[in-house]
Amino acid sequence: MQRLLIAAVMLVLAGPPAFAHAFLDRAIPAVGSEVPNAPPAVTITFTEPVEPRFSKIEVRDAADKRVDAGDVHAQKDGRQLVVGLRKLPPGKYTVIWHVTSVDTHKTEGKFMFTVTP
Repeated sequence: MQRLLIAAVMLVLAGPPAFAHAFLDRAIPAVGSEVPNAPPAVTITFTEPVEPRFSKIEVRDAADKRVDAGDVHAQKDGRQLVVGLRKLPPGKYTVIWHVTSVDTHKTEGKFMFTVTP
C-alpha cells in the first residue's frame, strides 16, 4: 500500500506529459541576414519534426508578391523544410512560415533577409 501511495505522489509531482512545439532553430539564408547572391531556396530547420502536409513556407518581396516556387518539402528527419525560389533581384524578402509539429501543435513566424546589389 505504501509503495502505491509513493508511486501516486511521484506521478502527481511529475506533472503532465510535455508536448513539444516546432520552433525555428536556424534558417538559410539566416534570419536578418544580407546575402550577396540570391539563394536558390530557403531552408528552415525546426526544433521538432513537422508534418509537411500541414506546413508551409511563403517568401514575399517588398511589394508583397510571392517569389517562392511553392514546392515545400521536408528533409532531415522531418525537422527541415525547404522551398525553392525564383531568381531574386536585389531587395528585401520576408519569409512567412506556418507549421504543424508531429504532435499536432501549430506554430508560425516570419523573418526577413536582404539580397544586396
